[in-house]
Amino acid sequence: MKANPNRTLDCLGLYCPEPVFRTRMELDNMKIGEILEILADDPAAEADIRSLVKHLEQEIVSVSKEGNVLRMVIKKVK
Repeated sequence: MKANPNRTLDCLGLYCPEPVFRTRMELDNMKIGEILEILADDPAAEADIRSLVKHLEQEIVSVSKEGNVLRMVIKKVK
């Protein structure tokens, strides 16, 4: 599924727990159906954000890496 994000969260250069904390704040301020793109280069970001998304019962649309940059797209479903 190709989705155009409503919001982009740039967490490049930030380290744990900042990317997951900012993702949580952004998701809390979104409406159902909106899509969030997260960019991060913290090695722990993927596992931490996946755990958060599962806990919040949201949907991961896609995950990709280019070099050390993670791009994760999340859809708010609840």
